Amino acid sequence: MSDSENNWISIADVMSALMMVFMFIAIAFLYEMLNEKEIYKVSLNEALHKEFDKDLEKWQAVITDDNIMRFNSPFGVGSDAIPDSFKEILEDYFPRYIKVLSDNQFIDEIDEIRVEGHTSKGWGSVQEEDQVYLLNMKLSQNRASNVLEFCYGLEDGSVLQYKKWLQKNLRANGMSFSKLLYTASSEIDNTRSRRVEFKVLSK
Repeated sequence: MSDSENNWISIADVMSALMMVFMFIAIAFLYEMLNEKEIYKVSLNEALHKEFDKDLEKWQAVITDDNIMRFNSPFGVGSDAIPDSFKEILEDYFPRYIKVLSDNQFIDEIDEIRVEGHTSKGWGSVQEEDQVYLLNMKLSQNRASNVLEFCYGLEDGSVLQYKKWLQKNLRANGMSFSKLLYTASSEIDNTRSRRVEFKVLSK
């Protein structure tokens, strides 16, 4: 074997070793990122529960493991007008929600706060599925937009303080019946499916 061949083998060995080192560094970095994301998720979940647990039952709301604040069936069937009872809930809920999210341990990692409107699968006597979907999409979008508008317009200190931040991060999305909820027996739960959700998307 020539000297040049020996040199090539040595270089190849070094390159292989370096690739292994970089791979382990990348794996360690990825693991750290995933771990930090999980810690963030758990910490936010604990903060939301601490703030709202005493109100969830009377609000007919739940906090999911993914930090979604879900309000079950707050609108009248087929209506996008916010009922007075839900307005009272939002007046209490939203400023406190923003106060939690604007805490130093959470605010810099928030990419979007999404208000989602969801419907059940149906539209009276209408049978054509495309039409049912589009009608529910318009309804769910109107509900989400109306909730966003109401919350954004609250004359509360926490909301007013973070108006510019909300302009950059608060969004409304209509979901139609694309994410139905089901009962334990795998049947569509129409009541729970007709819901409004507040969802935090992290960076």
